[in-house]
Amino acid sequence: MDFRLSEEQEALRESVRDFAREVVAPAIAEHYEQHTFPYEIIRQMGKMGLFGLPFSEEHGGMGGDYFALCLALEELARVDSSVAITLEAAVSLGAMPIYRFGTDEQKARWLPKLLSGEALAGFGLTEPGTGSDAGGTQTRAVLDGDEWVINGSKAFITNSGTDITSLVTVTAVTGTKPDGSKELSTIIVPSGTPGFNVAPGYSKVGWTASDTHELTFDNCRVPAGNLLGERGRGFAQFLRILDEGRIAIAALAVGLAQGCVDESLRYAKEREAFGQPIGAYQAIQFKIADMEMKAHTARLAYYDAAARMLAGEPFKRQAAIAKLHASTIAVDNAREATQIHGGYGFMNEYPVARFWRDSKILEIGEGTSEVQRMIIARDLGM
Repeated sequence: MDFRLSEEQEALRESVRDFAREVVAPAIAEHYEQHTFPYEIIRQMGKMGLFGLPFSEEHGGMGGDYFALCLALEELARVDSSVAITLEAAVSLGAMPIYRFGTDEQKARWLPKLLSGEALAGFGLTEPGTGSDAGGTQTRAVLDGDEWVINGSKAFITNSGTDITSLVTVTAVTGTKPDGSKELSTIIVPSGTPGFNVAPGYSKVGWTASDTHELTFDNCRVPAGNLLGERGRGFAQFLRILDEGRIAIAALAVGLAQGCVDESLRYAKEREAFGQPIGAYQAIQFKIADMEMKAHTARLAYYDAAARMLAGEPFKRQAAIAKLHASTIAVDNAREATQIHGGYGFMNEYPVARFWRDSKILEIGEGTSEVQRMIIARDLGM
């Protein structure tokens, strides 16, 4: 197996790496301090075509693939995770459901602006009382004539309340199956629809420059034609979307882990103690060596999962492994990078303090570590 990148892939990675260092790095700290959304950075990412990377040119995309998106996410997260998760959620959770399951009319209406980065979309799955138990969805949608009437709430929804958010795709109970279980469907709810209420943004530990809200639906009416995909197939649809998304989150986690290596190397060469740079001491060298080893192996895991997905092979287990491993080592590397920086690692002016706060959510979002272990065990036949 050859894990070397093609010339085109290497060029993409270098382009995003330069953008992250030259545009994102100088500006993002202020957004974290003020808890503001980096609209100017998102606009430039749109002009670069990052939001359209894995989509066909027919719908306004760049004609690339999911692995190209992962490469971009890794390089962005190497500098900042708020910007990276904005892109990840906008693509894999926002635009991808419409691209995968939408009608021609839905694609024509929504995809052009989503793929250009002019608009963002969210995916309303998690609820305040359900968390990992997606099958426990309480939000309901009742067909009344030619309209769906939606009632319920969603929690922790990324990209759901920005000035450029155009829609949220919502999972809802739309009936009961013959076996008595819930019939789950997905429905497109445009921003500004009466009865669709966006709560103030959360006060978060990390990802403070990304957009996250609780949403409520109070007799919210949308056209029957806003049903996304086949009625009753909502559960299967979001499982497919989450399987893909785990590879993207793994790539993001690898980026954060590698960013911790970058910052630790820089600091170890500059900081002196007892008459020489701290990087001259084996204790620091071994820490950084272990951090690099972890980032490298996690990268190989998401490369493998992405390759299987693009080849049309089963990839659920490999995606779960990649997400579980990458998120674990991201937390590990963030902790070690903070330790290497000592007291300065606890100061917000240093990127590792941001990495440390941002890393923990990677073990929770888009499927907790416990859920990943469940998926792996089940796929093994347990």
